[in-house]
Amino acid sequence: MKKVKNILLTLTITLSFTALLAQAPPPPNGGSAPGGGNTPVGNGAPIGSGLFILLGLGAAYGGKKIYDLRKETLED
Repeated sequence: MKKVKNILLTLTITLSFTALLAQAPPPPNGGSAPGGGNTPVGNGAPIGSGLFILLGLGAAYGGKKIYDLRKETLED
């Protein structure tokens, strides 16, 4: 019975994606005529500061993993 429930749940989730499609993206240039400006699609969202935070956290996590690995090998 559990296997049947898992199959039905998987089917429901898989098939529900067709009903949950997102809206189409907005037209470029804020809806004005094509070529009527040089605004990038997506309004040029800044990713610089978030990227540096992500890189910093990744470096800290990697450093901690290396520190723990070295500490473990020295104790053995």
